[in-house]
Amino acid sequence: MTTAFVFPGQGSQVIGMGKDLYDNFKSAKDIFDETSDALDINFAKMIFDGDADTLNKTENAQPALMCVSMAVVNVLKKEFGYDITVKGSYLAGHSLGEYSALCAARALSVRDTAKLLRFRGEAMSRAVPAGIGSMAAVLGMKAAVLSDVVKEAAGSEICVIANDNCDSQIVISGAKTAVGRAMELAKAKGAKRCVELAVSVPSHSPMMAKAADEMAAFLANIEIKTPVIKVVQNVNATSVSDPKEIKDNLIKQLTGQVRWRESVIYMADNGVDAVCELGAGKVLTGINRKIDSGLRLSAVGTLADVDEFIKNNS
Repeated sequence: MTTAFVFPGQGSQVIGMGKDLYDNFKSAKDIFDETSDALDINFAKMIFDGDADTLNKTENAQPALMCVSMAVVNVLKKEFGYDITVKGSYLAGHSLGEYSALCAARALSVRDTAKLLRFRGEAMSRAVPAGIGSMAAVLGMKAAVLSDVVKEAAGSEICVIANDNCDSQIVISGAKTAVGRAMELAKAKGAKRCVELAVSVPSHSPMMAKAADEMAAFLANIEIKTPVIKVVQNVNATSVSDPKEIKDNLIKQLTGQVRWRESVIYMADNGVDAVCELGAGKVLTGINRKIDSGLRLSAVGTLADVDEFIKNNS
């Protein structure tokens, strides 16, 4: 069995995520403490006892999700001797999850990853005033067809495919009015359903150009090392090992498309037959099932998940 480990993106966060690992393992608590210390924010308090509105803020959700994912990674390694960089063949993450993957691959420290994601969230929020941008999930329409739809709907505004998740679920992003037109046009051309997402930031679109510029300046002072395991990046759907190229792709990712469907296919084409999602929720696991029903899929985010995973992979 050849395994890839993948890390969730924004939208997977939920109050209480990671609490049973935090309560039971020092190795999980250590990651929470390190993330909290890096940003001077009590993430255990925010995630376990806080309110959803605070956690859902982009600048909070991004480092919080990374924190939980890395807590899972640390528990598997420190408590059960399961090192994903030894046992796995590839790592990948969806949007912010790519930072978690790079952290797990030891290309980034936990502290630097937390700082990057906090800054990334703040830069994204600054880039476009609330109410100007929008994102929507389009269900039941393939990317090739939707690509023509967004071009037609854009007009003089911006509207692009942001996340190519799988053939039956693609996310579009851009100006709120253009996204609205694209939703109506997609439905008229056969999409099963269009759902506007509860976000104000038009992620992975050219509207994030200002955030990309800010991120480039911030990343200039962050050391990225060569990953100890292959990491598949979002913008090119292939594994990258050169630290400069990794850094460039992280900048491009803010305005570029998350090519998740192609990323999973790339890993499967290169021998991967099992994919395990590490962190909060099982969003990617559901998407991965639609991409390739032949993959052996699992998700580890709770104490029960850890026990089940170790039982099946010891």
